[in-house]
Amino acid sequence: MHSEIDGLLAEIKSLQISRPVGRVVGVQGGMIEIHGLTDVARTGDLITVHRKNGLPLMGEISKIDPELIYMLPESSPVSVALADRATLKRTPEFAPDAHWIGRVIDPFGRPLDGKPLLRGAISRDLMALPAAAANRDSMGERLATGLAVLNTILPIVEGQRVGLFAGSGVGKSQLLATLARNMQADVVVIALIGERGREVNDFVERVMGPESMKRAVVIAATSDQSALTRRRCAWSAMTVAEHFRNKGLNVLFLADSITRFAEAHREISVPAGEAPVLRGFPPSVTPLITGLCERAGPGVGGQGSITAVFSVLVAGSDMDEPIADILRGVLDGHIILSRDIAERGRYPAIDVGKSVSRSLPLAASDAENTTISEVRKLLGYYEKSEVMINAGLYTPGADPDLDRAIKAWPELDSFFARPDREGISHSFDRLGLILRRAAFPKDRQT
Repeated sequence: MHSEIDGLLAEIKSLQISRPVGRVVGVQGGMIEIHGLTDVARTGDLITVHRKNGLPLMGEISKIDPELIYMLPESSPVSVALADRATLKRTPEFAPDAHWIGRVIDPFGRPLDGKPLLRGAISRDLMALPAAAANRDSMGERLATGLAVLNTILPIVEGQRVGLFAGSGVGKSQLLATLARNMQADVVVIALIGERGREVNDFVERVMGPESMKRAVVIAATSDQSALTRRRCAWSAMTVAEHFRNKGLNVLFLADSITRFAEAHREISVPAGEAPVLRGFPPSVTPLITGLCERAGPGVGGQGSITAVFSVLVAGSDMDEPIADILRGVLDGHIILSRDIAERGRYPAIDVGKSVSRSLPLAASDAENTTISEVRKLLGYYEKSEVMINAGLYTPGADPDLDRAIKAWPELDSFFARPDREGISHSFDRLGLILRRAAFPKDRQT
């Protein structure tokens, strides 16, 4: 009850009795120029243009000059005319609270699920700086993920930041949903950045389901919304995650996708005059992404942690494109999804040989590290000779190591797709059994 009263008081305090008014003086390149608000406007504030021959047009301030402000509208500025009235509304204060769990919210803290939602008592800065590196706690214990391959060969620990790299249609969103349902965490915060509108509801109701949503907060900005709103989605979701981490909770943060976050930033910065020098992206995209990633991770002085999975849409599986390259340099591991694996029907289509978890070897015991090393050796032997094997050119017995790899491959391939909710030890037991069977064929009978 106390929290609800605080939220109600915060709502009352945020009410704006009067609103400054300006006038449209020009429209250029999708940006609307407005005069008369420069003394009171701030970047990020909301503007409503009241069109004479159409519905009001919403947008945000993206640039301020001494005489003009520049508004990026949420939709096409069709029917906007000179001297149209423009009213200014302060950016809503963003104040997460515990009762946001289970809800679907937009980047401004407004409900998207049709139910009332109060803000918390304390507003938070969307652009908060990361905690001081020297004061941060160390990464924590290994987490059960619900997937055998991530329980063993590609472990994730509390506070780790992982990249999920995939082309379109290879199961990226499905893998994120699996982690949201099954991975160890007190709270799950999901950023759906630039998603298609129908997919937001489908993700919440069908993919997540009512039971999984009981510990989740979904922040969504659909593809039809302005670039400012889509970019803000990632910051808002990270702010929610920081709120719960500072309360001492362990948070799982899932972002889908950082590519659309970067594309939204490009839509804003290039018309504002920044040169697109990184294969179409402006130089400011690098600190934008690294700043977001650095906000995740362990807290300070016994706070909780944010374990983060940032997905990247790589066109044509190009792992050297700018966004993928930036993320690989700042994260604690990367999981690569392969279209070839997906096309032969194995999901999740994780390319284990190309994926890396930088929590190893500390995240596993000596025996577990030995098992992981042995599996990687067998994968290397098999993948190196796969073309020859599939063409029938290999003679069994010519190479004992390759013989073992060929024997182990079908079971390893199945293991990589196996869900396992019984825990990490159970996953390692199954993996050890596969290795023993490959070494001693007679064990297949037991």
